[in-house]
Amino acid sequence: MTSHKAPHLHSDPNTGPSSDPDTAFDVDAMLADLRTLVEIESPSRDRDALAASARTVAAVLEKRLGGQATLIESEAGPHVHWSGGGAPNVLILGHHDTVFPLGTLARRPFRAENGRATGPGVFDMLGGLVQAVHAVASLADRSGVEFLVTADEEVGSHSSRNLIEERARACGAVLVVEGAGEGGALKTGRKGCGTFHVTVTGRASHAGLEPAAGVNALVEAAHQVLDIAALGRPGIGTTVTPTVASAGTLDNVVPAEATITVDVRVETTDEKDRVESAFAALSPHLDEAEITVRGGIGRPPMPESASAELFALAQRLLPGIEGVAVGGGSDGNFTAALGVPTLDGLGAVGGGAHADHEYVVIEAMAERARLVAGLVEAIRSVRDDRDQERTGPEARPLDA
Repeated sequence: MTSHKAPHLHSDPNTGPSSDPDTAFDVDAMLADLRTLVEIESPSRDRDALAASARTVAAVLEKRLGGQATLIESEAGPHVHWSGGGAPNVLILGHHDTVFPLGTLARRPFRAENGRATGPGVFDMLGGLVQAVHAVASLADRSGVEFLVTADEEVGSHSSRNLIEERARACGAVLVVEGAGEGGALKTGRKGCGTFHVTVTGRASHAGLEPAAGVNALVEAAHQVLDIAALGRPGIGTTVTPTVASAGTLDNVVPAEATITVDVRVETTDEKDRVESAFAALSPHLDEAEITVRGGIGRPPMPESASAELFALAQRLLPGIEGVAVGGGSDGNFTAALGVPTLDGLGAVGGGAHADHEYVVIEAMAERARLVAGLVEAIRSVRDDRDQERTGPEARPLDA
């Protein structure tokens, strides 16, 4: 495979030039880095694997960008942070954990053939991370740019959320290199999402001798599933979906306990509050049954207003690029909720996230890297023309 030049991005007098249009992005080098990351398997919650993955991510950052990457230890595994120095302006946000268990690589090794790169984690989201690293490497001036690559995005970002929010506030603009939407679209909005766990406690008894002496947790759970499903409002984007249920121990015992797991997606904060209140108010239908609820909507909605300024810059750089609001969540939900301008879906063009057919379109890798480089330059150009004193993201709009 030979090196490629991406199609030129357009400059704009209001944003200044993008990265040098004659800069060649070496796709072979990108694929080599992608292979390196894919072949260090990194399933969420496997701290040993994530430690090895974090060291590898840090090595790639240092090799391509210089400087020193920092490993930030957490209960989930190490997060990786790199800074180009100077006053922070742009946070490039990604994660190195994947959903695939150890051993997946042996069954589905990394391959680059027939125009596609395949292997566990290539699309979600190691391809996007590699593209962003090469994007920043193409810049003569890397000051003000930060990378934060977390270890627990796939499992809720519980250990990384505070760090994500801290660096987002400091930088004032966030580029999320999760995989692109269909056809290469940028992700301009995301639903808030979360998981609820409902436990029903009843009382066991002999199903033949004393069925009435028990409190049937399975029957109560059936009532609860119907009540929970009725909370959805698909017409305004709220989905409440019972996904997993379990109950009972033996076929001749009235079940003493049942559990229900529920996936929830919402488009607005008002809906988040309504659904969380409704779960808290769930009440039993059967006498003496008890209901316990834990969980919540951990990722707030990412409204399209949060991406509007950065998406306008992307459209100037790459006319015709589309934006789409999606149901899945990312760490961009957290940064958008702070009021920090956030643009998502800047990663690889491809598909099959979390599936065996996951892939990245090789031909699009260079253009995608050029887009990220152009956005970094555009953001810095806007800010260089303004008062450098920082009073908060709301006071410093990016798109004049």
